[in-house]
Amino acid sequence: MKNGLVLRAGALALTMGSFWFGISQQPALTVEKIADDLHVIVGSGGNVAVLTTDEGVILVDDKFEKDVPEILAKVKAITPKPVRYIINTHHHGDHTGGNQKMFDSTPGLEIVQHKNAREKMVEGKMPGIPRVTFGNETAIHLGGKEVRAYYFGRGHTNGDITVYFPAHRVMHLGDMFNTAGPYIDAKGGGSGVEWTKSIYNALKLDAETVIPGHGPISKKADLAAWNAKFETMRNRMRALKKQGKSKDDALAAIQLEDLGWAPTYLRQRTLPPLFDEL
Repeated sequence: MKNGLVLRAGALALTMGSFWFGISQQPALTVEKIADDLHVIVGSGGNVAVLTTDEGVILVDDKFEKDVPEILAKVKAITPKPVRYIINTHHHGDHTGGNQKMFDSTPGLEIVQHKNAREKMVEGKMPGIPRVTFGNETAIHLGGKEVRAYYFGRGHTNGDITVYFPAHRVMHLGDMFNTAGPYIDAKGGGSGVEWTKSIYNALKLDAETVIPGHGPISKKADLAAWNAKFETMRNRMRALKKQGKSKDDALAAIQLEDLGWAPTYLRQRTLPPLFDEL
């Protein structure tokens, strides 16, 4: 037994060592240009949108705390103006982890998110809880430019929003659209039943370009195709459940290969809560 414990401890140490090595070796953040005044910072954590104006900058999300210095450096390379607002797409730490450090380093900053997302941050005692929330819709006007935020319903969590840049016909969906596949955070109020309805509402916006929470900048048609695949997966799971299959049997039987998402990821993060909800 002692030797077994030693072996397991060694394996754990090796695993954790590899994990932290991977974190330390993450590539530097990079900037992708959508327009002269709209960029996306990609890399560690969620995608960050950067809208520049003559009166300051509006960010969408701020990755992890460790990313804040590099985010601010990237912003400074685009414009000398300060960050005035941050809009959080939802409460998860890879999108809000930089909130507190942003508050501490940026005088006068306001962070905005949906009221449900703030409640989750309060419950989780997360750092950087915003002072400003909204219900169904809000807008920020800065330097003659407008950014709108909409709550279209539950999906990845119960506090996901769509951030819309009307002048650019661009929307940022956070993790309501993750090109690697959906993750239903049931504890965070997520819903695999309501998710596709929420995206249908987002698709009604006059937008051509879509910034996902994770993954490459996409087109509206990509989002629509992604949503259709989600519906296909849900219909297959519903059919298996109607056949009386147990959760384990349904997870083993469902066809996933044609969806283009990693089956292991779906079976761990998406299908169990979807089965329970159905």
